[in-house]
Amino acid sequence: QVQLVESGGGLVQAGDSRRLSCAVSGRTLSRYAMGWFRQAPGKERELVAAISRNGGSTYVADSVKGRFTISRDNAKNTVYLQMNSLKPEDTAVYYCAADDQILYSGNYYQRVQSEYDYWGQGTQVTVSS
Repeated sequence: QVQLVESGGGLVQAGDSRRLSCAVSGRTLSRYAMGWFRQAPGKERELVAAISRNGGSTYVADSVKGRFTISRDNAKNTVYLQMNSLKPEDTAVYYCAADDQILYSGNYYQRVQSEYDYWGQGTQVTVSS
């Protein structure tokens, strides 16, 4: 069974930076395309960023483009979300998710939420103004 554990959330000031980590255990990270999602109170969960199995292709939502970066270290079984210039509207629970793509090449990220197979429990990020 695959487990995903997010860490790095907390209370920050507007303009600060924060790095979230997602540790994957149970299976090697390299078989999964990964994504970071967030859900703010009263809103639907949305995709923030996604990365292919080999890390060569990434997607970042327009709302965070230029501020957030997704990366991965397959040797450490960890995925990261670097968040810079944080804004109060970035306040949300952040989730990482894994899409099993072992049957496919390593070049594609996944933007479809329903295609993700495994989810973490989430980590809260609160940005105060």
